[in-house]
Amino acid sequence: MQIWFQDGGRVGQKGTHLYIWAEIGSRPLMVRDNRHTSAYLFGAICPANAADAAIIMPGINTEVMKGYLKEISTQVAPSAHTVLICDGAGWHQTGGRLKLADNISLLPLPPYSPELNPMENV
Repeated sequence: MQIWFQDGGRVGQKGTHLYIWAEIGSRPLMVRDNRHTSAYLFGAICPANAADAAIIMPGINTEVMKGYLKEISTQVAPSAHTVLICDGAGWHQTGGRLKLADNISLLPLPPYSPELNPMENV
């Protein structure tokens, strides 16, 4: 039995107001860059075995989570079963389209309890 911790996060850039030179007392129109780009980083660790798995994706949904779980399952010892501790994100729900590998079980954390997941600090 192996215990893994996993978490994901979004990183990116979103435009803000530009600074422009203007006469004192005037209020020129501000231009805002409304484009934004993001990437999603997912990581999982098994502290007992010093094992890890990570992916970077342009978006997140159940299909991405399936690929991520497949990557984790390749890092698990051949005869071991993994309990993967995760938060309650919608794409972590096992009902419906998310199918787990035979050597992985998900253990969701209670809502609003990120302090229970050591992966939050990695």
